[in-house]
Amino acid sequence: MAFQVLKRLLVVLNVLLFASPLLAAGTTMPLHEGWRLKSGCEVSVDGAAISKPGLDVQSWLGITVPSTVLAAQSAAKVVPDLYVGTHLRDIPGGGYPIGANFSNLAMPTDSPYRCAWWYRKEFSLPEAGRGGHYTLHFGGINYRANIWLNGKRIADSTTIAGAYRVYDLDVTGQVLAGQQNVLAVETFAPTEKDLGINWVDWSPAPPDKDMGLIGDVSLVRTGAVTLQSPEVSTHFSDGSLADAELTVYAELHNATDETITGDVKGKIAGVDIEQKVSLNPHEDRTVAFLPSDYPQLKIRNPKVWWPYAMGDPHLESLDLHFIRNGQISDEKAIRFGIREMTSELTEKGSRLFRVNGKPILIRGGGWSQDMLLRTDEKRLKEQFKLVRDLRLNTIRLEGKLETEDFFNLADEQGILVMLGWCCCDQWEQWDQWSPENRTVAAASLRSQMLRLRHHASLLVWLNGSDNPPPSDVEELYLKVEAETHWPNPTLSSASATPTSVSGKSGVKMTGPYDYVAPSYWYVDQSHGGAYGFNTETGPGPAIPSIVSLKKFVPGTLAWPPSEEWNFHNGGGEFHSLKVFDDAMSHVYTSPTDAKDYVQVAQTMQYDSERAMFEAYSRNKYTSTGVVQWMLNNAWPSNIWHLYDYYLDAGGGYFGVKKACEPVHIQYSYDDHSIVVVNSTYQALPKLRSTVHVYDMQLKEIFSDTKEVESSADSSTRAGVIPDNVFAGDSRILFVELMLVDLRGQTVSRNFYWVPTTLTTFDWEKTDFTHTPALKHEELSALRALKPVKIASHAETVNTSKGREVRVHLQNPSDGLAFQLSAAIRSSKGELVAPVLWSDNWIELMPGESATLIAILPEDAPEKPVVDIAGWNVKQEELSPTVAP
Repeated sequence: MAFQVLKRLLVVLNVLLFASPLLAAGTTMPLHEGWRLKSGCEVSVDGAAISKPGLDVQSWLGITVPSTVLAAQSAAKVVPDLYVGTHLRDIPGGGYPIGANFSNLAMPTDSPYRCAWWYRKEFSLPEAGRGGHYTLHFGGINYRANIWLNGKRIADSTTIAGAYRVYDLDVTGQVLAGQQNVLAVETFAPTEKDLGINWVDWSPAPPDKDMGLIGDVSLVRTGAVTLQSPEVSTHFSDGSLADAELTVYAELHNATDETITGDVKGKIAGVDIEQKVSLNPHEDRTVAFLPSDYPQLKIRNPKVWWPYAMGDPHLESLDLHFIRNGQISDEKAIRFGIREMTSELTEKGSRLFRVNGKPILIRGGGWSQDMLLRTDEKRLKEQFKLVRDLRLNTIRLEGKLETEDFFNLADEQGILVMLGWCCCDQWEQWDQWSPENRTVAAASLRSQMLRLRHHASLLVWLNGSDNPPPSDVEELYLKVEAETHWPNPTLSSASATPTSVSGKSGVKMTGPYDYVAPSYWYVDQSHGGAYGFNTETGPGPAIPSIVSLKKFVPGTLAWPPSEEWNFHNGGGEFHSLKVFDDAMSHVYTSPTDAKDYVQVAQTMQYDSERAMFEAYSRNKYTSTGVVQWMLNNAWPSNIWHLYDYYLDAGGGYFGVKKACEPVHIQYSYDDHSIVVVNSTYQALPKLRSTVHVYDMQLKEIFSDTKEVESSADSSTRAGVIPDNVFAGDSRILFVELMLVDLRGQTVSRNFYWVPTTLTTFDWEKTDFTHTPALKHEELSALRALKPVKIASHAETVNTSKGREVRVHLQNPSDGLAFQLSAAIRSSKGELVAPVLWSDNWIELMPGESATLIAILPEDAPEKPVVDIAGWNVKQEELSPTVAP
């Protein structure tokens, strides 16, 4: 938080000091506000005229950047809310086939985005700004552009091409001090043969294909030599981490026609470094500070950066300057972590990652930016809170390479990041690549390596997604990564396909992506089950709450689901929820209405998500990682998320949160074993596990207590439920697990509803989406649980964490209260999110009680309401009292 405030202050300070003749070093003028936008089909003059003062632009759309064309139109409300119903289909250009991958299709002939779109910005540079060198920085342009400044074209669409490239254009001779300057950028959307931004089957694609200025734009003033992209890499001499060897890199550029000699000076982690450098005219060079040449870079007893679940994500500072004749020509400051990422293949051929030498089971989720690439700093911070609340340690980016704010938060919060290129369009259609595609791919990779390489959170870069690149392209990528000193592991792809260049990847991408019963994750031995490293998988649909659905589905309660509801499913094979819906009907019986459907869906999501993460946890390090596909959504969606587009958390979220407890007790569907998973790096030698098994009438038919010795980062078998327990008349058993320490304090509690006959899978019909069921499990008796009345009350409390609501639940009846959930709403029943709950979607046996604690968002209503619901508990509304 402090760094974000400092960053904003530095931006303001840069603007105020930009004109100072005493400042030669890298001061920056952000060019975010005051832009105008217009379709090229509606402009009758050329770039020379557009980039001069005096043009009447009153009819042009006023915008800020970064912004895609459609995001700007949406902000100005010249199009309807594109995330509601089928509005996305109702605007010009939105008529591509529903569910199709728009990246592979030509822009419709009637689309307004077939035209170029002009971005125009006027800015003043004070008279005192004379002297020095000026660079126009573009953090991202999608996809092509012609760029004009003060009546002169300074770059054209043959050199400005590629959504993932960063451009720094020398405009020293074109920018005008003491006068009004006009910048005009003519942007063009990507074609189906370009290496653009795509959405595959996660989300529909915006009709403009996200064209426009998608990154920061700024004017940077420096001296004759620029200093860019500093990086610090770490190597530990041994596992004690007592000695860290740091290597510093930075990129230098001589912007002049003369040879320049100067000094690169800096301070890193409290020590000074200095190196004399001589640069030829217009030379680019990487300057390196090696620990063999600079002994002070051998740091004794360093403060090490760790992922948050392993320790403190401590960050250090590096400040570098290029100094010529006693004057600073340019300077850069970064924060970095003293940490080392490595990977290896296990004896079974699975990719195992280590952080600072320690193995880590990757438990992650696939991340998506907003479909219109809109950014929101507050929303971003809230999502990182949710990731940590879920107890995940990793985010995966497939394309969608996010902003600096994202990576800074990942560094600060200790969240690892997997990142790399996307699948399913020109990016992986290598046999169709043009020479320009190859050039753009290499330049894009170089830009991203240099932009990102200093971030502590980065775990691995993937050069392909669904498929590895051919040998010539992989060699090209590896060459760029070596030249840019990428400090972390690389993989050829997210799939198991080996290459002749780098060999086995050690990961798999075998699905499933659609619903499978919880037992699948334990019994499967050939596909997506809990072995190896599964880079993207999950049990499919994730139905939002009724309150969320009302925000984007007109006629939410209509049954069966409307066209507007179904439009928010996925693309391709995931345009329908048939697999999920059929499983619901067979396992639990068909829903009676929308509310019933959502309630059962939440339970299915809880049960299947919990099982997936628990299975991978039990099997570590036979299993080395699992990435839930996905963590979040690009727009309001019925599939693939752990929290919905509005940051509301449902059953799947709490199943994952339960499974990823730091110390956790769990049940195994395949062999009935009880396992304690210790995800901490400390031994817990004295724990006690208790197992109770009940039939449908809550008659106890088995119990067991064991002392458990749980070593650091372990999975320990703590007993087994005998097979004969499952041979009785009851089709469903309730399994209640408890783990306590010797003081009797609860460490973990877990509750299962287990069918005595598991799903039988039709393995031969497995495809990439899922393995179908030959015979489904039988859980319909849960529909007949006798009604239970819960005693409940709630109060609000102000704490150091913020305002909390504490919900006290007690079951005074002789029946089970099944899948009890609590939700915070406004007095009008509107969504309040994100809310961080201590637990949710729980069960209470007769006489049991629980307190659920909710941390409210800052903008929560003064008098929130708590909705209590359950399968066999009548919905009720609580008005919390205010605690003294």
